[in-house]
Amino acid sequence: MNKVKIVYVLLVFLIVNCKNTIQNKKMKSNKIVIAHRGASGYLPEHSMEAKAMAYAMNPDYIEQDLVLSKDNIAIVIHDIYLDDVTNVAEVFSDRKRADNRYYVIDFTFEELQQLQVTERFDPATGEQFYPKRFPKGKGNFKLHSFEQEIELIQGLNYSTEKNIGIYPEIKNPEFHHKNGKDIAKITLEILSNYGYKTKKDNCILQCFDAKELERVRVELQSNLFLVQLIEFPEETKELRHFATYADGIGPWYKQILNKKINGKFTFTTLVTDAHELGLKVHPYTFRADQLDEFSSFNEMMQVLFFEADIDGGFTDFSDKMVQFLAKK
Repeated sequence: MNKVKIVYVLLVFLIVNCKNTIQNKKMKSNKIVIAHRGASGYLPEHSMEAKAMAYAMNPDYIEQDLVLSKDNIAIVIHDIYLDDVTNVAEVFSDRKRADNRYYVIDFTFEELQQLQVTERFDPATGEQFYPKRFPKGKGNFKLHSFEQEIELIQGLNYSTEKNIGIYPEIKNPEFHHKNGKDIAKITLEILSNYGYKTKKDNCILQCFDAKELERVRVELQSNLFLVQLIEFPEETKELRHFATYADGIGPWYKQILNKKINGKFTFTTLVTDAHELGLKVHPYTFRADQLDEFSSFNEMMQVLFFEADIDGGFTDFSDKMVQFLAKK
């Protein structure tokens, strides 16, 4: 059985087995599930196979991180770098920059198609970042364009009669501007071409760069649902300004947690403050294999969804989150 047949047999199996789960979830919970880099807990992140598997798990949205190629194709990849998720150092050993990194922006789409995508690893040591996930260097995974992924998701929406949304992120817009490229404008053009123009179109656009996301709303006049990602604690003080152009925030989940008192979690005011300003809260990242302060993945979801009262979450394990919320 060839690779394509294996992927789609798996897809059909998961769709059938998740049918009742998705129906129950929609009846019982208004919390949303965002497939972080696809089904990245099971397959190499942002591979097309990981997106097909994520779709079959019935999340509300599937995430796409976007970086431009040399010829201005929006590539679905988590970083501006290639050397921690592909074999670029073997295929194009002479194409690294002075900092010894390989950049997506230095390669054409045709050149990028020559690379093999693998599970995330440390370029310096070669060690796999999550050792219990899909084995590094195995399989035949490729990079793909934003358009190709949209067509996969829209095609599956058509054939399954579901309506799973997309959740693209503009990666490092300042870097792109310095290299003469306007990733925000190109992203918005692609979204518009595929029917994503307003808050009703099942697309949420996100970015860490507040200046750029505000530009998307004001200068580029986007009417999409916008989420301001938050990386640093001091940024949480800017909620009132974020609310002037964004519809939600995406903080690191640890920014919501406070110290434990008598064995129970307490919380910062971030979620409450955001809700008072009309902002949805979608923290990142729920990982069943990286629990830190939690004793189990179920505890993590219970604490953040129902005690902290978040509105949705990014997860590498959409199946587990969908199943958990279906019981609530």
